Amino acid sequence: MSVNSTYLQMFSTVTESGELRLELKEQETPKPTADQVLVMIEATPINPSDLGVMFGFTDMSAATSTDVALTAPVSDQGMRIMKARIGQALAVGNEGAGTVVATGDSEAAKNLNGKIVAIAGGGMYGQYRCVDASACLPLLEGHTAKDGASSFVNPMTVLGMIETMRMEGHTALVHTAAASNLGQMLNRVCQADGVELVNIVRKEEQATLLKDMGAKYVVNSSADSFMADLTDAIHATGATLAFDATGGGMLASNILTCMEGAAARTPGAYSIYGSIKHKQVYLYGGLDTTATTLNRGYGMAWGVGGWLLPNFLAKAGMEVAGRLRARVAKELTTSFASNYTNEISLSEALDVDTMQQYYAKHTGEKFLVCPQK
Repeated sequence: MSVNSTYLQMFSTVTESGELRLELKEQETPKPTADQVLVMIEATPINPSDLGVMFGFTDMSAATSTDVALTAPVSDQGMRIMKARIGQALAVGNEGAGTVVATGDSEAAKNLNGKIVAIAGGGMYGQYRCVDASACLPLLEGHTAKDGASSFVNPMTVLGMIETMRMEGHTALVHTAAASNLGQMLNRVCQADGVELVNIVRKEEQATLLKDMGAKYVVNSSADSFMADLTDAIHATGATLAFDATGGGMLASNILTCMEGAAARTPGAYSIYGSIKHKQVYLYGGLDTTATTLNRGYGMAWGVGGWLLPNFLAKAGMEVAGRLRARVAKELTTSFASNYTNEISLSEALDVDTMQQYYAKHTGEKFLVCPQK
């Protein structure tokens, strides 16, 4: 397969003049050496974590676009927050998939020639990506680049949540923004593994979607009965661990309150210090950018902290990471299947109207960038 001498790569830059620039730049196509392979990127998703690199702390409502770039003004506060990245052109895109079109001299690299692989590690919003062969997940026969595009961030987060539950001695989970692509994956895996899961959504149609998938416990945070419904579901499942994708507001605190309320229903559990079973909420997303508010009405055995996939994998070790990756490859089009609402080119991702759609981060919506389009 012929390889172009140059390719387009998307970069995000905060300039010293207070402007964010998202643009495509022509780059020289790298030649793989030794254990490296050159992957022609065919599909790469836009995840919430990608938006952080793309736009940072910028008000994108004031964005404008041309044929070559998307720009937006950065406030003084945003410039202070992003001081460390001013002037740096950051390659965008956390994960993707495509075909290996050139390799280095090692056997490990040569064995991947012509194969469709999934990769992660940044810089995926480009037409080519040169990586070590060890960073590639070869897809099984019949799987496409589109199938493998979202094979790392969401699937490994789902498995990391369940692994964390087991490592920390919990037996059931609570999950917010539960109708998202990730939430749907989590439901499928929990059902397959026999893990009780409490799903929190904001709309009745989201609750219907999950119930149609077989979800047993779904509560609507917009309902007047939300706190009572959540307490009932937590009592029924015994869930003492939650993963919150929203991050802000009072949702984490409300979850802890309901966990404490569920624990209080156990005979003999009363104590002036609250229940003794540790209750934990991990914030792993920032869909709600307001401050996280804690009311502290849930005893003294609780915790709220951050959870990040790379940190979890580093703690879990190579053996666990390899086991989880193998499961993702095996169940790529079943448990870990992703659905995309829109497929766009690299240049279309710079269009201001298109950007406003994927930047809105609506639950259940997911955009796929196709760099060869």
